[in-house]
Amino acid sequence: MTQKERLDFLVDRFREDSVQYRDLEVESTYEGKRMALRSLMNIRMPRAMAQETLTVQDEFLAEEAKEKGIVTLEEIPTVKQQYGSSHRFADKISIWQGDITRLSVDAIVNAANSRMLGCFVPCHRCIDNAIHSAAGIELRAECNHQMNRRKIQYGLHYEEPTGQAMLTKGYNLPAKHVIHTVGPIVEGRLTDGLQKDLENCYRSVLECCVGNGLRSVAFCCISTGEFHFPNDEAAKIAVGTVSRFLEEHETEFDRIIFNVFKCEDQELYEKEMEKGDMESKFDVVNKDMTMGELLELDRGVSEVLMNAGIHCIGCPSSIGESLEEACIAHGIDTEILVQQVRRYFMER
Repeated sequence: MTQKERLDFLVDRFREDSVQYRDLEVESTYEGKRMALRSLMNIRMPRAMAQETLTVQDEFLAEEAKEKGIVTLEEIPTVKQQYGSSHRFADKISIWQGDITRLSVDAIVNAANSRMLGCFVPCHRCIDNAIHSAAGIELRAECNHQMNRRKIQYGLHYEEPTGQAMLTKGYNLPAKHVIHTVGPIVEGRLTDGLQKDLENCYRSVLECCVGNGLRSVAFCCISTGEFHFPNDEAAKIAVGTVSRFLEEHETEFDRIIFNVFKCEDQELYEKEMEKGDMESKFDVVNKDMTMGELLELDRGVSEVLMNAGIHCIGCPSSIGESLEEACIAHGIDTEILVQQVRRYFMER
């Protein structure tokens, strides 16, 4: 079958399957038929489907993924490669702008709702809808299976709590798995509890990765869309939580990707990584550092040293001199100057 033939076949089969929309009028264009198919997939409750239909759906979505362009880990630069970042984990973290359903990684993260069955609104622009639409109806079936098991354990009206993580296969996605997490919903003022809930989302996903041997994961901007979490605060929590987790689990990850769709979010994540750069520099500043090493961190620090009374900073005779030696030579309190240099990096 060609893609067009597969699409015609699937639209007919999904219309028949829906019963309610069996007589749905569909535009004759490829784009109109594709939108109709996605809509029929979106509204479909989890239940059995003929194997022939599933096979054609899988072939159709696999070919569509190739047409969109599958992005491998090797094609995504780290922040060290892309921005020259000196963040402690700059060789483990990436910021990538684009469609998360194109990523060939161990897992992508889905910002789900508490029912955990995907978005039922036809062609809705949320990440939940995009991931389920690209993965195929098998993803909703597995989510339903896992939720039914939880309902047996916790009760018929069980819904997934905020801040946890549920692992499924990726099906027709380039990613091997999807990790679903329910983010906090901000309906008014942003509270400490909501911030903690978002932190728990990131930590739960990372713990899920470690527990299942998943070495690469791509995070969407959890809760910033339909759930109205402020984008700047969300980026700060995301970068901070990932950085703290890597302090304990650095060797268990090859890459953690912050996937952004909007330019606004890309700028916010870049800004948070820059803050991490400064914090890393703050951590390494000590009295034994040479003038040359300080200037390598940031040439702007020379102004701090000059204001303290240390001149000829870039002279060959002083470049190998330690901060302590320079302070003694100029009659300056070493600890006070170290604190001033650290404050410079923190306030950048």
